[in-house]
Amino acid sequence: MQNYDVKKERRDLYSAGHDRFALVDVPRMSFLMADGHGNPNTSADYRAVVEALYTTAYAVRAIVKSTEGRTHTVGPLEGLWSADDLSVFETRGYDQWKWTLMIVQPEWVTSATVEEARERVARTKKLSAGHRVRFDDHTEGRCVQILHVGPYDEEGPTIKRMHEEFMPAQRLAPRGRHHEIYLSDARRTDPRRLRTILRQPVRPAQN
Repeated sequence: MQNYDVKKERRDLYSAGHDRFALVDVPRMSFLMADGHGNPNTSADYRAVVEALYTTAYAVRAIVKSTEGRTHTVGPLEGLWSADDLSVFETRGYDQWKWTLMIVQPEWVTSATVEEARERVARTKKLSAGHRVRFDDHTEGRCVQILHVGPYDEEGPTIKRMHEEFMPAQRLAPRGRHHEIYLSDARRTDPRRLRTILRQPVRPAQN
């Protein structure tokens, strides 16, 4: 039985160089998603949403394996981030952040499968945020991305260079929400070795 791993199948989207910015085209993809706001470092709600997403993702994986004979590696945690004042991403003004956490799903996962997984989780687990998990598509199109190695709190300078140096040089402007893909397990990884893809959808800049 061949195992599907999105990090291997879509290396263009789930790997990146740390020494230069790259342009990528991101197609429509399906995700388990849940929304929230506030400081991810201190928010109990953030932790509850992460737990709900992973629990549901593993339930989906088990159902697909038993019913269709397909296996896949559960994808990495991802986050879409926004704020009324975009400068907070450089200053790390966590309390003003709005976020959507998500885990990518293989293309053969359906809404019916996710609903079955949600019902199974509701019967067997006591999750405060389980009811908030939804199944939805997300399309980004043209994006700039780079790999950040190190603590999350040190992403600011790279994000600033992305917006103030690379994008203007390419005659691009940001659109949509800042996107982060967490390739490392923060519970088990030295903060100095954390690997995070920083991604920003872009559009042509106006003259």
